[in-house]
Amino acid sequence: MGAIFQSLGRTVIAGIVLVVVMLGIAGTFGTMAGHGYWTFFMRWLHILAGVMWIGLLWYFNFVQIPSMPKIPDEQKPAIGKVIAPEALFWFRWAALATVVTGLLLAWMLGFFVAAFTLQPGARAIGVGMWLALVMAFNVWFIIWPNQKKALGIVQVEAAEKAAAARMAMLTSRFNTMLSLPMLYCMAAQSHGGF
Repeated sequence: MGAIFQSLGRTVIAGIVLVVVMLGIAGTFGTMAGHGYWTFFMRWLHILAGVMWIGLLWYFNFVQIPSMPKIPDEQKPAIGKVIAPEALFWFRWAALATVVTGLLLAWMLGFFVAAFTLQPGARAIGVGMWLALVMAFNVWFIIWPNQKKALGIVQVEAAEKAAAARMAMLTSRFNTMLSLPMLYCMAAQSHGGF
């Protein structure tokens, strides 16, 4: 067992194997040819990506940013050179995966246009989708370019580095604010909360 959990890759593969075993036990393999199963599968992928995206967003805002002033200066390079770049890699790609799987799911379920145009019956999910698109835009076009400057991946003057760090932080906080109504809308669509 220890060999599985000492490797993230093997741990993820073990999780996938457990899903396949559960599908076999439940007798689900026969239903995989149907549209309903594939929309469910796309929803599962969407949720997985979304958990990673919002989980990292909340990690940055609830853990990393508030903890940075408490970390001694000589230890901060470990965060800026190792942890933050790795977390930001998964953060931005999870944002993209969440958007892509969400758009595919909306198309597969037939409410793509209705959601984007905020038509009755798809308004909650549509608002959630628009919020998620704004957030993903912020990740790729505001947070990430500014984080590259703040972390020294892109070399800039000290004043520009400080301004970039502030812009990335404020935009990340903006996304944290948007994540609450976005998640509410996503759950509200199918559970009558809008």
